[in-house]
Amino acid sequence: MTRVKRGTISRSKHKKTLKLARGYRGTRSRLIKTAHEAVLHADKYSFHGRKRKKRDLRRLWITRINGALKEKGYSYSEFIKNLKGKEIILDRKIIAGIVNEDPKTFETILSKVFTKPRNA
Repeated sequence: MTRVKRGTISRSKHKKTLKLARGYRGTRSRLIKTAHEAVLHADKYSFHGRKRKKRDLRRLWITRINGALKEKGYSYSEFIKNLKGKEIILDRKIIAGIVNEDPKTFETILSKVFTKPRNA
């Protein structure tokens, strides 16, 4: 049986791992074993971080809306309940953007949401 030299395959795998680990601190960017472990953990953390980002942004939007409502003397829970009751289809991201960029439009939304129905 002939001898098979695998140096090029191993080297290319190692280079790929070290390229992914570039910028890590200490030996995590230089030694192949620790770099491989660091890259595996980083992939796991990045997946979790993408899920976490959605959660964090929703919390931020709710906080912004709540702050604007507190200034006007309204509560967040009543606002959301009335928004759904009036069948106004605006999500929290859009409302938070309106709060920051266009306060007059937010006032208009508040006047629509917190009015009594005409037939009651």
